[in-house]
Amino acid sequence: MKVAQRAIQKTAIKLSLIVVGMFGFGFAMVPLYDVFCEVTGLNGKTNSEAYQYQSTSTVVDKSRQITVQFITNLGEGAQWEFKPIVSQVKVHPGQLKSVEFFAKNPTNTTRSSQAVPSISPTEGTIFLQKTECFCFEQQTLQAGEEVVMPMRFVIDQEIPKHIKKLTLSYTLFDVTDNSTKKVATNMDS
Repeated sequence: MKVAQRAIQKTAIKLSLIVVGMFGFGFAMVPLYDVFCEVTGLNGKTNSEAYQYQSTSTVVDKSRQITVQFITNLGEGAQWEFKPIVSQVKVHPGQLKSVEFFAKNPTNTTRSSQAVPSISPTEGTIFLQKTECFCFEQQTLQAGEEVVMPMRFVIDQEIPKHIKKLTLSYTLFDVTDNSTKKVATNMDS
């Protein structure tokens, strides 16, 4: 009888460890997936760090142009107005290009948002390098405030010749609650 109880206890412990392990793995999947996508360019996710453009060593390929289209979306709960000033530009590979995006907080409270970029086709993700972007950090606007936000980028000269168009999409998420918690935590310190 004692042998049967030990076997049941061992099985219960093993099953409990499996459940805890599965929960931990599930919890870690989102950050691991984000890192994987950023490294590989999978799912159109782009590097969130500024690319260092070297104008002296960069050669502009004037023999071809790439059309870059800009699309903006609002994530669930985002209440801002958010749009590109121009919907598309033509750029030579190696050419540094600046574009602007308009954002407005039409609410009567201070709101914070974070833009998350995505590029398609996915194959082109590693060739569009941002030197400056509002997406690198959270943006906070006061009630009724509006702003024009710059984004500067260069398309690597090594972009495959069959890629003639890239679509850069930004989804804006409201992160006001996270910003408020972060500020409160910093004030408590």
